[in-house]
Amino acid sequence: MRISRADLDELIAHAREEAPNECCGYVRARDGAVEEVFRAVNERHSPYGYELDHRSLFAANKLDDDGFEVGIYHSHPRSAAEPSQTDINLAHYPDWSYLIVSLEGEPEVRVWRIVGGAVEEETLDVH
Repeated sequence: MRISRADLDELIAHAREEAPNECCGYVRARDGAVEEVFRAVNERHSPYGYELDHRSLFAANKLDDDGFEVGIYHSHPRSAAEPSQTDINLAHYPDWSYLIVSLEGEPEVRVWRIVGGAVEEETLDVH
């Protein structure tokens, strides 16, 4: 996945604004490149998990139906940018990417593909 510095900074800014709770949202991409970032409301309002609000989840599914690539993002305010077991269990969209923003130390964003419990890291190129 390719992402602009501005969009990457937006993910990190969102994570910082919501801390100590997790933030969440989604991205629209085409040909592996993020075109737009959309903030969502974390319905759990928790530092330990996230749930996209229904309007955002509906919009992300509509993007998928319209042929765009979709990525879901959320933050880990105090842990690494690696999927937790909860993240893995809640990854119901095998065609979507999952971006995790870690605020542990220097902010870091990593992207994952999660299919049937199997986790594989994807390359994230910032341009």
